[in-house]
Amino acid sequence: MTDTLWNPTAARIENSPLREFLNWLQTREGRTFADHDAFWAWSVEDLDRFWTAVVDYYEVEFSTPWTQVRTADPMPHTRWFTGARLNWAQHVLRRGADGDVALVCVQEGGVPAREITFGELRRSVAAAASWLRRAGVRPGDRVGAYLPNTEHALIGCLAAATVGAVWACCSPDFGAEGTIGRLAQLEPTVLIAADGYHWNGKEIDRGDVIARLRENLPTVRHIVHVPYVFDRPHPEGSTPWDELLAHDEPLVFEQVEFSHPLWVLFTSGTTGLPKGLVHGHGGITLQGLMWSGLYGGLRAGERMFTYTSTGWALWNIELGALTQGASIVLYEGSPNHPPGAVWEVAARTRADVMLMGAAVVTATANTGVSPRREHDLSRLRHVMFSGSALPETGYHWVIEHIGPDVRIDSTSGGTDISGSFVGANEYAPVRVGRIGGRLAGVDCAAWDEDGEPVVDAVGDLVITQPMPSMPVYLWNDPDAARYTESYFDTWPGVWRHGDWVTMHSDGSISIHGRSDSTLNRGGVRLGSSDFYDVLETLPEIDETLVIGVDLPHDEYWLGLFVVPAAGHELDDALKEKIVSTLRTRLTPRHVPDEILTAPAVPHTLSGKRLEVPIKKLLSGRPLDKAANLASVDDPDALRWYARFASERLGPTG
Repeated sequence: MTDTLWNPTAARIENSPLREFLNWLQTREGRTFADHDAFWAWSVEDLDRFWTAVVDYYEVEFSTPWTQVRTADPMPHTRWFTGARLNWAQHVLRRGADGDVALVCVQEGGVPAREITFGELRRSVAAAASWLRRAGVRPGDRVGAYLPNTEHALIGCLAAATVGAVWACCSPDFGAEGTIGRLAQLEPTVLIAADGYHWNGKEIDRGDVIARLRENLPTVRHIVHVPYVFDRPHPEGSTPWDELLAHDEPLVFEQVEFSHPLWVLFTSGTTGLPKGLVHGHGGITLQGLMWSGLYGGLRAGERMFTYTSTGWALWNIELGALTQGASIVLYEGSPNHPPGAVWEVAARTRADVMLMGAAVVTATANTGVSPRREHDLSRLRHVMFSGSALPETGYHWVIEHIGPDVRIDSTSGGTDISGSFVGANEYAPVRVGRIGGRLAGVDCAAWDEDGEPVVDAVGDLVITQPMPSMPVYLWNDPDAARYTESYFDTWPGVWRHGDWVTMHSDGSISIHGRSDSTLNRGGVRLGSSDFYDVLETLPEIDETLVIGVDLPHDEYWLGLFVVPAAGHELDDALKEKIVSTLRTRLTPRHVPDEILTAPAVPHTLSGKRLEVPIKKLLSGRPLDKAANLASVDDPDALRWYARFASERLGPTG
């Protein structure tokens, strides 16, 4: 588990933006920062000086100066840089020269890319922001969107931020119910919607969904129609997208308070309405500058390619690249149409850095494509993975099929902070199955049930000091009751993230899965991701789901659901292979009580397995109480698990 695949060279470290920052910091602080470990220790020992260093180094532009770095209020009530006024969009758009490329827009299927310069982007944002002002949008009003990963979403987001409005976007792979369940909470006054999107070579028409949005979002006064896929007239009563960009206007940034809401990101919403996480202009400005500069290592003229949809926090996170004057690649479509498509796009657009879900590697590996043999990926130096832990085989696949000099950076954080808690850095070696370490300013640890830190043992991931990018509040939660219940109920004043984690003594980190879907067999906690990492390398298996359920009389049932790969079935031979694999690669305790064939594994709309709702079904909860079908990628698959629970476990569940 601790095999080292890659070590940074001294030259790579010395020439990195992180080392440049540390050299500057040494002069500023009058002390030595020999490596990232020393930097991290200082950053959490003196949190206020760390964040003021970030502000000063990146020359954050406050139109009104701050009076206090942060208030003394405990989380979640801490407020940062009180008194300061700024605008996030101003920092996103201030760096690149007019002729430098800001956006490279790519559509699946080999369609030629569209390039948009920083000058063109600034002009489009200025025009769209002026249109929003003429439409009556004021600071604090909400602008909703139903858009794929194209320049329209990015221009809309920046324009909304420019006028001080609050942005919220759903990807068009969301159905009507899931979109309404999110946007209706916000009562938007403007809706920007595309007519469709592309997926696996198909043109997906969303005209019917948009019609339902118009009926079910009564606060919307203006609908902007984006004719992205289909060449047909804009719906009656809507404004065509081109009208937003028709007139040159001055670029005027509304100066807002540091914690003024910037956007709302929604949790998966697998049970009940999705939580709306409200992030502020200031926190996202600082997070974006630090992450893209010190950990993405991006410089002006470089390119970052993130495979994401607009409904996933990776979309928001990638925008930080623009604050460095780097450009971003926006890809719209399936990651493997044709097989290995994302890697062809990385080569064609000359990407320096990539960010994607770990599942993309698994999916590409299953196609048999070897990207480095087919494409020139020589510019690619750094690949980041998020969403779930990169399995051990994924590390080896990247080195073999992408390149031996690529830095693999498995990260973990999420929608909650629009960023990461843990990840790699320029000093960290790449260890198979491990995350590199903690990020600066993130005072995180693993705690046992008694609230004591543990090392080299599984514990709850906690954050013990506030971060500027934590949500300023949750939507429709005026007394912070839901916010407190979600993160601070276990240990008041301490953020409990809900992940099982091991902080290893060598500084590396392992994420084992969600603690709210705990597998606790005989008093020993088992990580669900450990099962998936070893089993989904077997060619006979497409996907798996492991669920543990407490039974009466202190008994416990550990069930493994298996979706066989095409051409295979879950026969006795495959069951024996699964048992042998778990017993030898993990422990005998990981061998399930029952191995069952399933037609599919349902996920959230952002791709996470529905472990908690299915555990609730198997514990006797009815389907309507266990899950929100509008937030599920395959409702029929979830209904299968509900029938299984009813027929097999019944009242004993």
